[in-house]
Amino acid sequence: MAALFRSGRTKYSTLRSYKTGENKNTKIPEGLWEKCKKCHSTVYTKTLKENLNICPNCNFHSPLTAQQRIDLLCDKDSFKEIDQSMESVDALGFEGVASYTDKLEANKKKTGLNDAVVCGTATLEGKAYAIGVMDFRFLGASMGSVVGEKITRLTELATAMKLPLVIVTASGGARMYEGMLSLMQMAKTSAALKRHANANLPYIVILTQPTYAGVTASFASLGDLTLAEPGAMIGFAGPRVIRDTAQAKLPEGFQTAEFLLEKGMVDRIIDRKNLRHELFLCLEYFNSGCTVKGAGK
Repeated sequence: MAALFRSGRTKYSTLRSYKTGENKNTKIPEGLWEKCKKCHSTVYTKTLKENLNICPNCNFHSPLTAQQRIDLLCDKDSFKEIDQSMESVDALGFEGVASYTDKLEANKKKTGLNDAVVCGTATLEGKAYAIGVMDFRFLGASMGSVVGEKITRLTELATAMKLPLVIVTASGGARMYEGMLSLMQMAKTSAALKRHANANLPYIVILTQPTYAGVTASFASLGDLTLAEPGAMIGFAGPRVIRDTAQAKLPEGFQTAEFLLEKGMVDRIIDRKNLRHELFLCLEYFNSGCTVKGAGK
């Protein structure tokens, strides 16, 4: 029976004795095991977390939370968050199965975040930089007014402080609940990045699973250096939409980081275990020579 439980083939909350057929009332604690979304093997949750959410069987890079990503890429206690209290509002009065307001409140409660991106300044091995991290748990990390505004303010802060900028993307695209207000964030973030580039400051993008639509069509595609995690799905429309629209068979590995590396959209694929060190080398290569003087919330 233990073997069946480890493989994830039983959903029983109690174990049944084969000899007597009686329940032993041995409850199975929740959250001990997780199933890999790629190879479907069952992995001990503690083992998965110790391995940076990378499946030990197939190397699938499961998403990290914003805080986990910050812990990975920043020196301890160096991250100083900005615009933490900024929240989205239901400007269009969107109604559906659930209102936009209800969805926002539910996602705040689920994630402990006010929206889908966390921004601030930090150091990495003593190198100062500005960093924004998207969190897919919050409404699929869709880009609404707050996400666009926070990334724009982060970029403007990096420009004013003469800091290199790093943005870790993960998004389903524009936030439909905000309509045109969401789409205009594409132009706003791109304009801020242009001013950052005019100041001869480096911008590094790290594409993670998944990065799609309006985010891909704006700040995710404007980096001086574009990095990606193995197997990350990256594109504008999804493969199924493209296949059904074009009525064509898509190439093997279409929209994966590896496919885009071949086509020149991605500069380098880096395993998460090496990402901290590799990002430090990139910042050192750009030799920005920046120091954090502090940023207010």
